[in-house]
Amino acid sequence: MLRVEGVTKRFGGLTAVSSVDLEVAGGEIVSLIGPNGAGKTTLFAMVAGFLTLNEGEIFLNDMPIAGKKPHQICKLGMVRTFQITQPFAGLTTLQNIMVGAYSHTDGPLKAQQKAEEVAEIVGMTSLLASGADSLTVAGRKRLELARALATNPKLLLLDEVMAGLNPTEIDEIVSVIKGIRDTGVTIFLIEHVMKAVMNLSDRSYVLNDGKLIATGTPAEIAENPLVIEAYLGHGAAGEMVDAS
Repeated sequence: MLRVEGVTKRFGGLTAVSSVDLEVAGGEIVSLIGPNGAGKTTLFAMVAGFLTLNEGEIFLNDMPIAGKKPHQICKLGMVRTFQITQPFAGLTTLQNIMVGAYSHTDGPLKAQQKAEEVAEIVGMTSLLASGADSLTVAGRKRLELARALATNPKLLLLDEVMAGLNPTEIDEIVSVIKGIRDTGVTIFLIEHVMKAVMNLSDRSYVLNDGKLIATGTPAEIAENPLVIEAYLGHGAAGEMVDAS
């Protein structure tokens, strides 16, 4: 469904993402992990059309999309969420979700129907009349999910949707994400909560200093010496082996 080939992004003399190749197949939940500053959000921003590439190509269902605007990519069936949630504070939860639905509906009644369907999927039905500015952190995360899901995506990019949540809220959002996948939506996510990554992902890619250093199942990634050193520092993999 999604194919990234040789993608590179430079900011002046800094190479934030360097020659990255990856694929996400339909029906998968694939995670992109790595230390802070690894280039994950930069890569997401290029995939979703918010940043231009210096090199490489991106394909969505075999269609080249590099250079297209975010709204054009959304129309093609791919949309992203943001780590920092920014709901329309003057609107209700229902109205916020309807904003996403308007991308593919032709009137308020259909937009409301879609918003109500999405709210049920993400567990927000009881909050539809609430002001978006009154939602908790967990509620805002669900709203961010709902607003993106209301655009009717085939591929959903989730940028740290679990950041700032407590363990109970994380377990709940993991269930929501699995439910979204069960509706036929493919998921590509950035996440730091490793328990969730292990629980959710079919496959994982690991970035460090803008370069792809590993790919595999979560269990394979967890045992990869390059990944251990990226997170814990030089020599950490050897020390863990010695201690075992």
